[in-house]
Amino acid sequence: MKSFTVRSLVREARDNLFLAAPLIAAQLSFVGMHTVDTIMAGQLGETALAAVAVGANVWFLSFIVFMGLFMSVSPIVAQRVGAGRFAAETGDFLRNTLLLAVGLGLSWTAIVHLIAHPVMSRLGLSAETARIAEAYLRTISYGAIPFCLCFALRNGCEGLGVTRVPLIAGLVGLGTNIAVNFPLMYGAFGWPGFGAVGTAWGTVVAISAMLSVYLVCYRLEPTLAGLRLYAHAPRWRPELWEIFRLGAPIAATVIAEAWLFNLGGLLMARFGDTVVAAHQVALNFASLAFMVPLSIGLATTIRVGQKVGARDTGAATLSGYAGIWLGAAFALLSAGIMVLLPGAIVGLYTKVPEVSELAVRFLGFAALFQIFDCVQATANGALRGFKDTRVPMAVTLVAYWFVGLPVAALVSFHTPIGPAGVWCGFIAGLSVAAVGLVLRFRRRTRRLAFDRSGSVLMT
Repeated sequence: MKSFTVRSLVREARDNLFLAAPLIAAQLSFVGMHTVDTIMAGQLGETALAAVAVGANVWFLSFIVFMGLFMSVSPIVAQRVGAGRFAAETGDFLRNTLLLAVGLGLSWTAIVHLIAHPVMSRLGLSAETARIAEAYLRTISYGAIPFCLCFALRNGCEGLGVTRVPLIAGLVGLGTNIAVNFPLMYGAFGWPGFGAVGTAWGTVVAISAMLSVYLVCYRLEPTLAGLRLYAHAPRWRPELWEIFRLGAPIAATVIAEAWLFNLGGLLMARFGDTVVAAHQVALNFASLAFMVPLSIGLATTIRVGQKVGARDTGAATLSGYAGIWLGAAFALLSAGIMVLLPGAIVGLYTKVPEVSELAVRFLGFAALFQIFDCVQATANGALRGFKDTRVPMAVTLVAYWFVGLPVAALVSFHTPIGPAGVWCGFIAGLSVAAVGLVLRFRRRTRRLAFDRSGSVLMT
């Protein structure tokens, strides 16, 4: 590690946090949309709630593929901005990215329509639950194009460092979702309600409202308007393949982590409903807390990417380490809260004594898990700033699939600690990922050079 003063690290961490703060609120707003859907679907009964939960989970597994692909836009734009290739080249790139977003969105909609019935009919659901879940999935797929366009435009904003626009879009989306869900579910002004499927229509309307915010801001916000996004029609360029080259490993990384937790939940199901409920309480709180280091990681990508684009290796390294240390500091804070106030946290979710007792126990494991999760998220963000996505993908695949899952299965079923063994698996996988990614960042930044185009080389 290069030698940095404490003052320089603190200053860089402060700038990172300033950039990340709007992203934290934007992430929480986005998560809030799903929470609103779940709460409102629950008012319609157990079948509706189960259908929305299943439909949303299947949608999420496809959602993260496209989210991961477009996360590559942020470091690409950040490096161009750092290199001074702003108005013309960056504007052209983002404009052409919109063409790709529309094409991928159309493909996404078509694929979901094709798989909706076969998937739902094979999940062992009741006929009514499967029918509603299938309708939910088909309906929400109509939002695929707005989703992809929002991904592209949001990551463009992040690469430029204009993080207040995603915040505004997120708040508008959440507000719209809350406003339209009730009439779409129950009907209004003579229009019939759609029941649980109304929550899917609400999400489509909300994401369309978010897209409108982005389109307006790219016209009116001074930095974004400088890109001249609407100067002419988008067209296909070979440079768009870079989105797949960088984005595919990011998508694979996100999928690997998602499946670690999904399969961990399935292992918990073997221990009964009480254990599953307690697990969900602890995991939900940990997931909400994770929005902070996730946003710090996104901000770290921006800071590192812009310094790499400017060919300032020392500043890029400083930004990366400051992001990692900031993530670790938040991890200690959130872990401390989980250790000191587990009863208060669990009390927000449930009053059932058996569930509460287990959830408090799981929160102790979640506190340790949080430390490694925060570090891996910020280290991954720092590496994305260097457009380094393939090695991190390999590290996380090994950590989650060849360490985390086997440990979870072995410890939970073959030791006295039982279901807590699943959390041991999470901790094992995330600790290996955190150590591996930090070591990769350390190696990446020890000796850096640039070729004539400004691309980073390792020497």
